Amino acid sequence: MLANGSVRRLDFAPNATWPTVSLRSDKLAYSASFDNINIWRQDILHPHGSPLKLISSTREEYDPQYSPDGRHIVFGSTRGGSAEIWMSDADGYNLVQLSKFNGSSGTPRWSPDGKEIVFDLHRSGHFEIYIEDIAERVPRKLVTNLRKDMSTPNWSRDGKWIYFRSYEAIGHKMYRSAAAGGDAILLSAQPDVISPQESYDGKVLFFAARNANTGLRMISLQHAFAESAVDGVPPVASENLWTVVPGGIYFVPADTPRSLRYFDFASRKIREIFQVEKDFARGLSVSPDGRWLLYSQVDEENSDIMLVENFH
Repeated sequence: MLANGSVRRLDFAPNATWPTVSLRSDKLAYSASFDNINIWRQDILHPHGSPLKLISSTREEYDPQYSPDGRHIVFGSTRGGSAEIWMSDADGYNLVQLSKFNGSSGTPRWSPDGKEIVFDLHRSGHFEIYIEDIAERVPRKLVTNLRKDMSTPNWSRDGKWIYFRSYEAIGHKMYRSAAAGGDAILLSAQPDVISPQESYDGKVLFFAARNANTGLRMISLQHAFAESAVDGVPPVASENLWTVVPGGIYFVPADTPRSLRYFDFASRKIREIFQVEKDFARGLSVSPDGRWLLYSQVDEENSDIMLVENFH
């Protein structure tokens, strides 16, 4: 808060906590926290084997997603200073930076044909959605009739629709629009919904009911968007620690947040796949052949004390 009562954003101080100003008001000190988050790969057909640290840096790697052919991975990373979208081969090599907004980009998702990705961008206090052709590498903004923040996008299985949430006064609601843009269609009036994922047969849209300790819900895409809870799945640790596969859902339960489990659609039964020694971070993705699971893990938590000279 400044002397005249206005508020100004300090863009040089991301993740800042515990700020304090010197007695002469010419210096600012604060604590800057950052985590070392890396992307790991586990063989879920042979889960007793050791996981592999696949993509790493000294900063944050998160939201990994296999391409439909399993040959590439897109993910978010702060390795370049700001949160951007990157791509690698399936073995973690040949990294390419796909977004260069100098903002905060995340939740990248592949189109069904593997030619494009959709992701959200947070800058200047607002969320926007962009689609980028992997060959051209020129992002275009998804334009709809909605004026509010749009985030956590995902594709329909046929590639015709983009699902996303948009902010309104009472919370976030779930919408979809044509992938080319246009009027958005309201799917769920529930507040604070997030992270849509369509079933592989295209009949149901799954989503999280809130950000953390969340139940999963589902909307029928065939019967007037009828909505219900996903019966049999316990609360999930966070909105991005679950993923749909043809036969079920892999998820991290809220009550045992270092355990990966699998819910089988046919039997309605749950089984544990493996446990991790450190905390899961953001994102799960299963390879198209069903063998490999990508996840991000908080390998180290750090913080620095920062000093800003000539502060005014």
